[in-house]
Amino acid sequence: MPVNHELIKTGWACKCPKCKTGNLYQPGFTMNLREKCEECGLDLTRNDSADGPAVFLIFILGFLLVPIALIVDALYGWPLWLHALIWGALAIALTVGSLRPLKAYIIALQYKHRRADWE
Repeated sequence: MPVNHELIKTGWACKCPKCKTGNLYQPGFTMNLREKCEECGLDLTRNDSADGPAVFLIFILGFLLVPIALIVDALYGWPLWLHALIWGALAIALTVGSLRPLKAYIIALQYKHRRADWE
């Protein structure tokens, strides 16, 4: 299955999957979606991303960070408190930074494959 770069761009920008210009999220540092797209009027309450983005992030970040932490420990022998500080902060930063775009990408995928349910 080929990767749809347009959906990735739309998700990364957190834009409406229909018009690709309206913002998905309410203003501010929040995960709350708008009720409707401010540009095209798409009803955004029809999405069903639920916990999918968080689960994907758990798997992706766990797959990436745990081996790196083990390699760093084997090479440098950091104390446990330093591991907790570094990897905990990195995991939180990566999660907070990528949760909104990942949720927007999943909403764009749902819109692409279940468009009839939305309109």
